[in-house]
Amino acid sequence: MTKKNKSPAPIDTDQTVSEAVQIILKHNYNYLLAWEQSARSWDDIEGVHQTRVAFRRMRSALSAFRAAIPRKVSKPWSNELRDLASQLGMARDLDVFIDEGLGAILGKLPLRGEEGVTQIAHQHREQAYLQVNAMLDSDQYKHFKDNFPLWIDGKEWEQAELKIKHRNNLSTNIVPFSRKLLDSLERGVLEAGSHVNKESAHEMHKLRIECKKLRYAAEFFIPVLKGLDDFIRHMKRLQDLLGILNDVSVMKHLLDIMMENEDNHEVLEYAGGLVGWRTRQYYEMLDTFDDRWEEFINAKQPWWRKYP
Repeated sequence: MTKKNKSPAPIDTDQTVSEAVQIILKHNYNYLLAWEQSARSWDDIEGVHQTRVAFRRMRSALSAFRAAIPRKVSKPWSNELRDLASQLGMARDLDVFIDEGLGAILGKLPLRGEEGVTQIAHQHREQAYLQVNAMLDSDQYKHFKDNFPLWIDGKEWEQAELKIKHRNNLSTNIVPFSRKLLDSLERGVLEAGSHVNKESAHEMHKLRIECKKLRYAAEFFIPVLKGLDDFIRHMKRLQDLLGILNDVSVMKHLLDIMMENEDNHEVLEYAGGLVGWRTRQYYEMLDTFDDRWEEFINAKQPWWRKYP
């Protein structure tokens, strides 16, 4: 698998749940290793991004397969994945802020302070990447790389003390399991979004999280359920809108940190202008929420189809 290969894990319809989860975890672990070196520098901001995505996908898989691998078995690794991913968070947020936030707005705000905010952001990114490299060189990460592949390769969840229902689910075929799981995750999205208060950041954030759960799981099962590519495309516009809301929140949080000890009025004013600019973009897009939601709920759910 090359670094640029973003294809889903090669599971197939003849496999059990246990075999499929092993392949999904190993595929994403290898994907993590392929991007690891790139994550050390912002020369290619995809490095930190894709490394963080790999951690999140593995954690999402452990959550998605909880009916077969219970929380008490997966929790130590789930916690480890969450902690490692979190140490990449500041670098990723600053990459997005600098390359996609500032980059899109530079020269457009009729305010001074642009150069000062840019300089401060780059200084904070340098510090954030020191943390990334410290994590990649840490004993914690070495322990993860030494032991997580063994847990995967040995399918050690099968050796755990499990209830009968978990063992039955591990040995069942992946196709009916995936149908049931996707149906459950879609209900979670529908419950969160059907009567969502679009003015509530909390409710919109909850909807975003439910969408991400469904999106990750759908991507896992593309090889065994025809039509999931189309379904994911219908989700994308809704997720794009929810992602901008998250960007506004992240930008405000970053600027609060970066401006904590700043006393330059022009820099502070420009920072406020950035938040206002991005917030305005969000509210312009918010007018399209109903159309995006309708597209999602009208999308065909391929897991309802009969499959040989």
